[in-house]
Amino acid sequence: MSPAARIQIPAASADSADPTGGAAPAQGAAAEDALAPLPEIPPFDEVAPQDARALSKSLFARLKLLEEGTHEYAYVRNTLVELNLALVKYAASRFRSRSEPMEDIVQVGTIGLIKAIDRFEADRGVEFPTFAMPTIIGEIKRFFRDTSWSVRVPRRLQELRLDLAKAGDELAQKLDRSPTVAELAERLGISEDEVVEGMAASNAYTASSLDAQPEEDDSEGALADRIGYEDHGLEGIEYIESLKPLIAELAPRDRKILSLRFVANMTQSEIGEELGISQMHVSRLLARTLGRLRRGLMAED
Repeated sequence: MSPAARIQIPAASADSADPTGGAAPAQGAAAEDALAPLPEIPPFDEVAPQDARALSKSLFARLKLLEEGTHEYAYVRNTLVELNLALVKYAASRFRSRSEPMEDIVQVGTIGLIKAIDRFEADRGVEFPTFAMPTIIGEIKRFFRDTSWSVRVPRRLQELRLDLAKAGDELAQKLDRSPTVAELAERLGISEDEVVEGMAASNAYTASSLDAQPEEDDSEGALADRIGYEDHGLEGIEYIESLKPLIAELAPRDRKILSLRFVANMTQSEIGEELGISQMHVSRLLARTLGRLRRGLMAED
């Protein structure tokens, strides 16, 4: 339905055209009475807010009389959506600073508007904008909560991030400086540990590309160039810790041969001279000791 089109809902009759452009089906006397006296609706972008509220009241009254799923019901419902899109645009403007395109925010807000229209009960005495705005804003906030975080964090921390941001801005204006953790905790009525947890969770909201180019005054290169490398020596630490009890069970001479060979880096000939035995004997003792240690490690695995 084009917002610029001039819309008028005619009285339904047996030979009248359907408001959507097709032949009007027989909907019964109730549908005819529901559509007959509706006022002419000017282009939606020319309707003043007070006129939109008055027209919406009339349309909600007719919507209640129509059967859901009919062409007439869909027509009146769509007209209500078009008339109240200004509410969505107003709500979306509050999130203009976000990184998401404004068109996407408006689209999500429109879903909230449609939900509000379907749930609204005019006989409760509440104005539709008052009823609809929380639903529209809630739908937009849910969109940011579910899609905008680079790393998924619990909803509690997502909401805490928003509270911390709001409290931080208010305290910064009041104190003329950045607030401390203690001041934020006192303002929100939570513990300092929760404030720190919320600040840490905020780091998961956005993520930087590893290939992102540095700032002009940054000489350290891209982030990928500054990431640490894998330390293969960490695997050796695990083996050393596993070998300690096995080595402690060896005979003193076997432990000394291991120490001279792998700590002092002596050759088998030098070890033989140190212990007064042949190089061949050292080789056999070393092979036997290493085999025992290897079997011990495999048994642990």
